[in-house]
Amino acid sequence: MKLRIGVGLGPRDPADPASFGELVQYMEQVGVDSLWLPDLVGGDLPDPLVGIGYAAGRTRRLKLGSGVTVLPGRNPVAVAKELATLAALAPGRILPVFGVRHATARERPLFPIPGPRGEVMDEALTVVRLLLENEDVSFEGKYHRFEHARVGPRPTRPLDLWLGGSGPQSLRRVGRLADGWLGAALTPDEAGAARRTIEAAAAEAGRTVDDDHYGMSLVVAFDGMPSREFGALRRQRPDVHAAELVPTGWAAARELIARYADAGVSKFVIRPAGTPRSWTAFLTEFAAELLPLET
Repeated sequence: MKLRIGVGLGPRDPADPASFGELVQYMEQVGVDSLWLPDLVGGDLPDPLVGIGYAAGRTRRLKLGSGVTVLPGRNPVAVAKELATLAALAPGRILPVFGVRHATARERPLFPIPGPRGEVMDEALTVVRLLLENEDVSFEGKYHRFEHARVGPRPTRPLDLWLGGSGPQSLRRVGRLADGWLGAALTPDEAGAARRTIEAAAAEAGRTVDDDHYGMSLVVAFDGMPSREFGALRRQRPDVHAAELVPTGWAAARELIARYADAGVSKFVIRPAGTPRSWTAFLTEFAAELLPLET
């Protein structure tokens, strides 16, 4: 497995002088493997697909991921066109990861959907893949219907479509429909069990998921976790001590990454807890402390 470690961009301090474009260029300069943008309507972070497009134009090597883009509530034909365009502009560097629902409950009503989220997700993901991989597509589903649609230019190499989520249904969906998995808020043992669930679902569907297409998002704390983030984690995982999910300091992060790797996880997205005073300083430390782990 190729171990790769990327950066999840979070909130920025208004006093931080580095712009988004400057941070993107600095990531490429120090050798960061990938940049990941969350799907948040509020706040000052770029929209993930728009931000990926901008970052692609400022870099030549940096991989660019959406971690994660919520698919239900979006037009899957438009999403397929956006991904095809990005793949043509930045070949081999676009890493789409989709999710079923927004992390913040207040943003979910902003994206109305025509049916149960799981059903809409399955159908929308199927539409995206068909359009990215076929010249002419007609589709008759429960929520999407069209004839002789095409998006272009289609990628010369099919895009890998990853999914987030950690519940049983989400994991089985990865095995049935996706090319990879990006989890969060799981211990290494739980991540290993999640991988086995995905593999079993893939085998049942007559598919396989590549051995190194299993990832984990990690928050690393330095001066403690902000109370808001800590509260959100406790609500999400009241059964697990926070220290098992959020390492404190770079040494603890390296140890936890090694444990995940032993469990079969080889792709990582690292984000600092809270808002760093300087993203440039964080990236400098990240490159020195974690990039030597890559294989």
